Amino acid sequence: MKIRVLLTAMVVLVTAGCISISLFPVPQPLQEKTVQGTAADKILMIDVSGIIAEKQGNGGGFGSSEDIVARVKEELTMAAEDGQIKALLLRINSPGGTVTASDVMYHELTAFKARRKIPIVAVIMDVGASGGYYVASAADRIVVHPTSVTGSVGVIMLRVNAEGLLQKIGVEASAIKSGAKKDIGSPFRPMNEEEREIFQTMINGFQARFLEVVTKSRSGLTPERLKLIADGRVLTGPQAEQLGLADQTGYLDDGIAAAKKLAGVADARVIIYARPGAYKHNIYSSASGPSTLESLANLDVMGLVRGGTPQFLYLWMP
Repeated sequence: MKIRVLLTAMVVLVTAGCISISLFPVPQPLQEKTVQGTAADKILMIDVSGIIAEKQGNGGGFGSSEDIVARVKEELTMAAEDGQIKALLLRINSPGGTVTASDVMYHELTAFKARRKIPIVAVIMDVGASGGYYVASAADRIVVHPTSVTGSVGVIMLRVNAEGLLQKIGVEASAIKSGAKKDIGSPFRPMNEEEREIFQTMINGFQARFLEVVTKSRSGLTPERLKLIADGRVLTGPQAEQLGLADQTGYLDDGIAAAKKLAGVADARVIIYARPGAYKHNIYSSASGPSTLESLANLDVMGLVRGGTPQFLYLWMP
């Protein structure tokens, strides 16, 4: 009887608007958590994990997952107010993502570095390819694991051609347009050679920007080596170091040591920003969001091309 009365009272309060109940947990503000060391000076470790895009997946139909670009911006905003943070450590595990999201993240990191005047060290874990390497180019030093996969300096455009499928099911799509190129890239008809050249020109422009970012970061990169990597090939960590795309082969601890050295501090504790309730015990604790392999396995190609619209990507997607 008491339970029935209590439930009835709760229903009355909810329907009256006195209590708000959410079926899904509301994300809480980030909080600082120490994962290594005890010193007063700090090194902030930021994760760049999974596909670099406005959204990572669809959350399985129960709301969207965390926006990686927005989260990194939130972390940088918090770090800007903490004078004890002496360096940033980027822990990268990403095959890349959209051209714009990769460029925005690179821009935010370089702007933060210019404002705070502190060094950035990037450590590439399993994968730091294409847009992942683009983001790493914002760092003053790049550390790769002996087993890292990196490189893939290039652009790819995904386009779906559904014309044959529509013909099989007896559906015809037509467009009434103001100009001959208004529906360029349409998935409902073949692409002609002139349209292909237009897209190729755009891709060449995005590739030129990528190479500009790389050469700005890698001042010692020779034209011969730049030409070699510009074909979009992936590299192992040691190969990347040999070609000048990375500074050293090592591990996460080596990245922390490099950050301390560049910051000019004898010791520093490593901190992260995490949501309340997230279990982060040490520097290898899992990153926020899906892993690189999980992201690639669950990559929704149709979602990336937004229902058929071509999408330009700094992405390694074999």
